[in-house]
Amino acid sequence: MKFKNPSRAAVSMTAGMLFLATATFCVQQLASAQTSDQTTAKLVCQMIARKHISHAPIDDDVSKRLLARYLKTLDPQKLYLTQADVDELSKSATVLDDQLKAGNVDFAYSTFTLYLKRLNDRLSMIGKQIDAEHDFTIDESIAIDADKLGWAKSADELDDRWRKRVKYDLLALILDDTSVAEARTRLHKRYYNLKTQMKQTERFEQLEIFLTSLAHCFDPHSSYMSKQTLEDFRIQMELKLQGIGAALRTDDGYTVVAQIVPGGAAEKDGRLKVGDKIIGVGQEDEEGLVDIVEMKLTRVVRLIRGPKGTIVRLQIKSEENSDTQVYELTRQVIELKSAAVQGEIIETKSRINGSNSRIGVINIPSFYRDFRGAQQGRDDFKSTARDVRKVLVEFRDAGGVDAVIIDLRTNGGGALSEAIEVSGLFIDKGPVVQVKDQNGRIRSHDDEDPGQFYTGPLAVICNRLSASASEIFAGAIKDYRRGILIGDKTTHGKGTVQNVMPVSERLFLLGNPADRGALKLTINQFYRVNGDSTQNQGVQSDITLPSLIDHMDLGESSLDNALAFDHVPAAGYTPEKRTTDSVISQLQKSSAARVTKNPDFQNTSQDIARYLKKKNLKAVSLNLEKRKADQAEDRKKKEEDKDAPEDDGKGPIFPQDFYNDEVLNITLDYLTLLKKLKVATN
Repeated sequence: MKFKNPSRAAVSMTAGMLFLATATFCVQQLASAQTSDQTTAKLVCQMIARKHISHAPIDDDVSKRLLARYLKTLDPQKLYLTQADVDELSKSATVLDDQLKAGNVDFAYSTFTLYLKRLNDRLSMIGKQIDAEHDFTIDESIAIDADKLGWAKSADELDDRWRKRVKYDLLALILDDTSVAEARTRLHKRYYNLKTQMKQTERFEQLEIFLTSLAHCFDPHSSYMSKQTLEDFRIQMELKLQGIGAALRTDDGYTVVAQIVPGGAAEKDGRLKVGDKIIGVGQEDEEGLVDIVEMKLTRVVRLIRGPKGTIVRLQIKSEENSDTQVYELTRQVIELKSAAVQGEIIETKSRINGSNSRIGVINIPSFYRDFRGAQQGRDDFKSTARDVRKVLVEFRDAGGVDAVIIDLRTNGGGALSEAIEVSGLFIDKGPVVQVKDQNGRIRSHDDEDPGQFYTGPLAVICNRLSASASEIFAGAIKDYRRGILIGDKTTHGKGTVQNVMPVSERLFLLGNPADRGALKLTINQFYRVNGDSTQNQGVQSDITLPSLIDHMDLGESSLDNALAFDHVPAAGYTPEKRTTDSVISQLQKSSAARVTKNPDFQNTSQDIARYLKKKNLKAVSLNLEKRKADQAEDRKKKEEDKDAPEDDGKGPIFPQDFYNDEVLNITLDYLTLLKKLKVATN
């Protein structure tokens, strides 16, 4: 889920009185907002300088980097601002630090206003270029790496960039079998929607972009979260929200139902369907409906969410027959079960030729924890460790399993405490991770629950998107030689710990400390028990399988201002003997032999080769025949992907495909070698 105006009540008063009342109210509101923003900016600066692990000052160097990062955030492709604009803005390059520390955030708003003006200035020219006749037979190209592209030195240069950009967009649609007329219609809608969406960027969002740009000058994982973003963050950690239970997306200005969440109000009511358009939203205590056509999705979501037990009215344009109806739904607490730990048992005899084994697969999408529920002493608070333990009990009650696979692919991390507790389910005792604080002190975080909840063979799957808490778990399993790691060459490489701190002037937080949002700030670094940081380098797999994303710039080392790798003394721990170098070497050889013969992995290798060829290109041709030749294989691949079943969240946890089947084969090989090792040691 990604992230018209309210109806005006009739007012009988003179125009002068109305203007006076409205103007007075607006001035008061603006003054209040400005004062609040000033205080927020000052507090954020104080917190960064005092609590960030680097202890780096907010000075002229940070000010220069802030300017560059903010402009890159607003205009990443350098298609709206000119060199003259940047030169004018650069006059503030060494004073932004002083302004922010004094609470002055005028630069953020004035620059965003300039960006909106330049966007609006461009739209008339873009529209003309969309309708213009383009010659796709001439040999010209468009630069694709904006970082290596300077700002346009004149309006004519910017016009030419847009001519090529529109030509590129048209060509992409034409190559996708779209008629020229339809391609033009779609591009007009695309840029109209862009303008509409950007104009709706609210003041708090502009402040959030600017203060996050400041935080990113210190490391890529520190950020400022507005009150609204903080609520989204809590939903991700607690896996529950109060609303109707529908995932939404935007399409040509419409808010469209993308998914009905199982167990939610929408599913129980039964009328709302995937594909339905929501065109109006009303509250139970208000008359009329708010027109939400062309409204930003984040604002629509805020209108629909609300306290449990309250009623929201949705004006729906049905996907089935285009009828318009109003549904009343009662909001409720919705558990996001699809984002929670899930497990299943694979019978390998029916899936993999030969061996007859039962393999338990546990998918961990994130390391979530309901901190508020835990602090309140609730018995049912959501926790990754609790849910993993439940799945392991289910495996045992179902007759047991011969091995367990933990799937951490695309798991971006979460709560440090959960990574430690989950690791403790699989190791006997000892340190799980070492943490270095802002003062350089190193503390070991141990498994506080002696014994292993699961003692059998273990395999862990990771990829380049397995980060942070995932790397703590993977690193502990590897260092203790508790199991084997399978997947990409290495994990993401995020070896830092962030703390979410309410932006507040009060030492003891009472009432609602979230009014000014929160600062997610890097305050610690973590290290494996062997002393290695996971920062930049990640945790290397024991058995590597070919993967396209393994060759993409997705790791920590590709991010701006990433902290460097370093090493601390190893903690006192005792590795097991079941995963020896000899065992890993044999697993690598057996897997490599299968992968070499597997046609699907051969196709993956070809995809990787094509990707790397494109990755090294500095420009893309705008010649139709050249692009047709270049994209012949891509189109074939796209057609194959269209035939693949869509993942609607209701399918198997570990679907049958060549990659997952090879993971099963490796796990079965591991089982065989462990049995031989056990016989040899006995």
